[in-house]
Amino acid sequence: MDRNDLLPIGELARRTGLAVSAIRFYEDKGLIQAFRTTGNQRRFLRSDIRRLSFILIAQKLGLGLAEIEVELSKLPQGRTPTLGDWQRISRSMRKAMDARIQLLTRTRAKLEECIGCGCLSLQRCQLYNRDDRAGAAGPGPRYVLD
Repeated sequence: MDRNDLLPIGELARRTGLAVSAIRFYEDKGLIQAFRTTGNQRRFLRSDIRRLSFILIAQKLGLGLAEIEVELSKLPQGRTPTLGDWQRISRSMRKAMDARIQLLTRTRAKLEECIGCGCLSLQRCQLYNRDDRAGAAGPGPRYVLD
């Protein structure tokens, strides 16, 4: 491994916009891996910029750390992931992302109508859920989640 491929934690923080403490957190979770110098300083692969960027994007999409960990475990350690590596992750995540997009779209539409809470507190709910028929089917926002 070329020393030019290794970045100190401060440089990685600068390049990703993350705090050093966040990078240490992701390292502790096993999402990235540091190499240690003879002076015990952390050094990270330049490709960890991409890994951390992926983590930030995945979190914005609503993925939890456990889901992100599963996807990142598919990437090779010790080398920069190739386009093919990232495409495999993309295909793996596509179904879950599509489901989230559908849920967001359905929720946006229902919020303009009725979220299916069964509260009957709005005049309009008297039309959609007269006599609280939705409540008889069980708890929760079924009109959105089902």
